[in-house]
Amino acid sequence: MDAAPLVAIVILNWNGQPYLQKFLPSVLATAYSNFKVIVADNASTDDSLTFLNTHYPQVTQVPFATNHGFAGGYNEALKNIAADYYVLLNSDVEVTQGWLQPLIALLETDARYAACQPKLLAYNQKNTFEYAGAAGGWIDAFGYPFARGRIFDICETDQGQYNTPQPVFWASGAALVIRRSAFHEVQGFDTSFFAHQEEIDLCWRLQLRGYGIFCCPESVVYHIGGGTLPRGHSRKTFLNFRNNLMMLAKNLHPAEAWWKLPFRLFLDQVSAFKGLLSGDVGYFTTISKAHIAFLQWLVSRQRIRSKNRKKMKALTGVYLHNIVWQHFVCQKKTFSAIVRNSGNNKPF
Repeated sequence: MDAAPLVAIVILNWNGQPYLQKFLPSVLATAYSNFKVIVADNASTDDSLTFLNTHYPQVTQVPFATNHGFAGGYNEALKNIAADYYVLLNSDVEVTQGWLQPLIALLETDARYAACQPKLLAYNQKNTFEYAGAAGGWIDAFGYPFARGRIFDICETDQGQYNTPQPVFWASGAALVIRRSAFHEVQGFDTSFFAHQEEIDLCWRLQLRGYGIFCCPESVVYHIGGGTLPRGHSRKTFLNFRNNLMMLAKNLHPAEAWWKLPFRLFLDQVSAFKGLLSGDVGYFTTISKAHIAFLQWLVSRQRIRSKNRKKMKALTGVYLHNIVWQHFVCQKKTFSAIVRNSGNNKPF
C-alpha cells in the first residue's frame, strides 16, 4: 500500500502566541497519517517562540530576523521544506479532526489540480461563512474579489447551499493547500504585495499555467479573521487597493488591461470621494496613497510585457459583469443571486 502524500502544515506567525496556544492543539490532532507542523515566525516581539519551545518542542520552528509579511514570509519558509503538499494555515484557524484528508484526496485525483481550500466558517459564529474565503473565491470582470457565501462585507449563513466541490478562481490564504511543485513552478507569492490578495494573484497565475483551483466543502475549518490587521485598518485598506491594481496590471490580457485599469482607478476614486463626503477623510487619503504607490510600482517596472494570452472569460470563477453594480445598485446580497446563470461556473 502506497504511503499517504507528505503534507507540511506551515503556520506563519507574527505576535500570535495566544492563537498558537488556542488553536495549535487542533492542528496537531489532525487525523492524517503523514504530516508535519512548522511554525515560521515573522520576527515576533511577543513570547511565541518561548511558548513553542516550552509546550510544543516537537513543532519545527523557522524564525526570521525581520518581518517579511505574508508573501515574503511564506516564500522564505517554503524554500527548504520537503513535502508533496504545503498547507498555508493562519494561526487564528481552528481545524476539525478530519479536515485534511478530503483536501488531499481531491488534489490527488488530477495532477492539474494545483490548490484548494476548505469551507471557511466564522469561529465566533459557526453557522456563518467567514470573510476571508467562505466557500471559495471568485472575481468579477473588473478585479473585485468575492466568494461563495461572502459579498463585500455580507457573510451568508451556511445552510449547505455551497456544499458541492467547485472549481473557483482563488483559494483563501487562511487555509490554502497547494501542490509543492506548482507553488515553485510559478515562483510562489509576489513579495511586492507584502500582504493581502497575494493568494488571488498566485491562483490567477496558476490558472494561466493551466492548473485548477478548488473549494472542497467536505473539509471545514473555523477562522477568526483580522488577527493581524482588522478590517477597516488603514494599512489593510492601503494594501488591498494597491495590491488589487498591481494584480490586474500583471495578469490581465493586454486587450483588457488598457481600459480596465483606468476604469478601476476611476471606480476607486468614486469610493474615495464617497468616503470623503461621509466624513471619512482617512479612507479618502488611504486610497489616494494606494493609487500613488501603484503608479510608482508601475513606473518602476518600466514596461510590463504580459505573456498572458487568456482573457478573463477563459478562466474559471470569473463573474463577467460588475459586482459593484449588482450589489450596491441592484441590491443583490448573496453569491447565488448575483452569479446565477452567469455562464462561467464551468467545471475545470
